[in-house]
Amino acid sequence: MPTKKVVILDRDGVINADSDAFIKSPDEWVALPGSLEAIARLSQAGYRVAVATNQSGIGRGLFDMNALNAMHLKMHRMAAAVGGRIDAVFFCPHTADDHCECRKPKPGMLQMIIERFDVDPEHTPTVGDSLRDLQAGAALGCPIHLVLTGKGRKTLAAGGLPEGTRVHDDLRAFVLDFLADAQE
Repeated sequence: MPTKKVVILDRDGVINADSDAFIKSPDEWVALPGSLEAIARLSQAGYRVAVATNQSGIGRGLFDMNALNAMHLKMHRMAAAVGGRIDAVFFCPHTADDHCECRKPKPGMLQMIIERFDVDPEHTPTVGDSLRDLQAGAALGCPIHLVLTGKGRKTLAAGGLPEGTRVHDDLRAFVLDFLADAQE
């Protein structure tokens, strides 16, 4: 079993509030209650946190790399302010029409994280609020977790979740459950 411990999180709808109109600026990036503290708990328990996020707003021309970098800088600073650390942010700037391998539900972005951190996917939980997040993790054999924030409730109601999906109210609840299970 690998000694490195990594948790992969989706961004919009898991860490921060989501919007059907896209999150396009640091001002629109608003952390969900308890999400940054949950990241801090993971960090303090010895887990590395990687974010895997589809950001097709870049491909659509809704915002640019400077805006995305500013959003991620805000996320990093806010996590650090409560004792958390986000070790890496991976993103796909493509639209669905680009048919790239990194855009979830394809597992390319998660595969890059697995390779970068040199971890076993079977011991690398993936947390998301949409079916595509879960499908990407399931394709690699990651333990998959649905949170009911963001699009999570609609995702749960639609059904068709990959086998073995665990459901949590939010990122905070996932972390509490996950760390309790890790202690057993």
